Amino acid sequence: MRGPALYTNKYYYYYYYYNSRISDFMPIDVVRCIRCLSWPPQAADWPRRQRNYGWPDSATLGRVVQNGCDVVHVAHRLCRQHEWMGKYQHRLSFSRAEIVLINSWMPVQQIVYHMLRYFIKTERLTDCADNSGAGTLSNYHIKTLMLWASELKSISWWTGNLNLVRVCVELLHTLSVWLTDTRCPHYFINNCNLLDNSYNVGSVASKLISIDEEYLSTWLINNYIRQCANSSKLCPGYDVSRLFDDVSTKMNKLQNAVSEIVRWRLNSFPCDMWFSLGLAETEISEHVSVCSLTTRTCAYWMNEMAKVDEIFSVNFSAVALLHLARRMSRNGFSNELMDILAIMQERNFNQCRSILPLRTTELNTSELAEFLQKSAVEHLTTYRQLRAREFGSVITIVATDFEALYAYKRGDYQRCLQWSTQNVHTLLYAHLMPDIPTFPEFIQVMDDDIVSLSAMVQIVNPEFRYSYSGFICITQMTLLLYLMTQCQLKLRHSVKSLAQTLYYIKVAQRRLLHDRTLDHLTLKLIERKVNLYNLTLKWITRRVEVGLLQRMMP
Repeated sequence: MRGPALYTNKYYYYYYYYNSRISDFMPIDVVRCIRCLSWPPQAADWPRRQRNYGWPDSATLGRVVQNGCDVVHVAHRLCRQHEWMGKYQHRLSFSRAEIVLINSWMPVQQIVYHMLRYFIKTERLTDCADNSGAGTLSNYHIKTLMLWASELKSISWWTGNLNLVRVCVELLHTLSVWLTDTRCPHYFINNCNLLDNSYNVGSVASKLISIDEEYLSTWLINNYIRQCANSSKLCPGYDVSRLFDDVSTKMNKLQNAVSEIVRWRLNSFPCDMWFSLGLAETEISEHVSVCSLTTRTCAYWMNEMAKVDEIFSVNFSAVALLHLARRMSRNGFSNELMDILAIMQERNFNQCRSILPLRTTELNTSELAEFLQKSAVEHLTTYRQLRAREFGSVITIVATDFEALYAYKRGDYQRCLQWSTQNVHTLLYAHLMPDIPTFPEFIQVMDDDIVSLSAMVQIVNPEFRYSYSGFICITQMTLLLYLMTQCQLKLRHSVKSLAQTLYYIKVAQRRLLHDRTLDHLTLKLIERKVNLYNLTLKWITRRVEVGLLQRMMP
């Protein structure tokens, strides 16, 4: 029962490889599992048991039971050295249920859970006192404690005369009693004890029972709040540590110090959310590209995305449509693709645009693939608009980059130039902007030059393929500058107009980090194209002038 894990089944090796690449950012355990769609009989009493304070409510109970559980390939702690059971033993995992329940907590309960985990971890109470291999206190015991407290305590216990330290102390004392009695009842399964006589927790129980409110208050100030203020990683640019002088005797100084930390957190939260969203966006694109889609996985992911947020559902639909268009272009139309499209059409009933034409059977494969690309671009534009609405205060986002890309692909150079020029002016001095990935799904709507450069980068430096952002990416600014330049060349713009474009290219080159290989190559390419075009125009102009002079000569 110890430690968090990312539960996967058929995609285990893919996730293992991917997570090994991002382990510097978020260490994750990977455990193979089998999804159990029905609620297990071992926990049959859990939904029906008497609850005096109405938590969890009936709607939450229904969601938990509907999600089922997982069967994970993890042997019992005392059986791991056994030749057979250590290799084949499995256990039930209620991680899906726990996520739903934790998300239903009040803010005060979530804060208390975080404080307890931080205290237990920092005080190293989950470490074994010796090398005997005996079991010790784990984060799962803290989670179990909180789940029981949420059910057995009234709302007034949590919120009346709110005192986080008091709540934490009482819960730590309850945990001490559990450890002393060697009793930690499983939250979901009756007659299942998460502690036994092999657990080495005697000293932990003694320490927990001795904790009082004064001790925990001082500990939190010195080891949590002050650490947050002093850490350059947590509060960069904020000189908060000086506010902690004499906080033990002057409450107003403590309030001022905490207020500064809260103010910093409120200011930094949108940026953190932005980077988290970017990681989720890459996960979606990479999953669809690497693992492909089936009717089952498509239905599953669309349901899961809808539970989280509309923005993820729109993004998944866009990537899935590009994926299907690519498969259709390569392998032709099939019943499986039609079934996937039908599922997507059914799940997208609440969106304003249909993803399927009314007369699908009258279209040939290339026409249908083209329609899917167009529908994907519409979804990507909606996705950009949703992101701009939520994160426009911390990052510069233009919503018509994919529209410009698709217009260029269709040969509508005038419209592409209009969108590209407008967006370049918006992004030229932007501090942050989105990336556009070069997964095969996105490559199909890009120009041959971008495709060739992307392939060349991956051939010469394969490690770029597995950078932090998944496959190598290109910034909105670079791609739009490329489209703008290509349209100007195809529409035969003047040297004066292209001179301004060269200036934009120089600005973009100076602002890019040196490791943005694809961006630098793309900008260098269009710079050479513009210079070559200008030389050609000058040569033609010179030849015309010479011809005119020759005609004028007697």
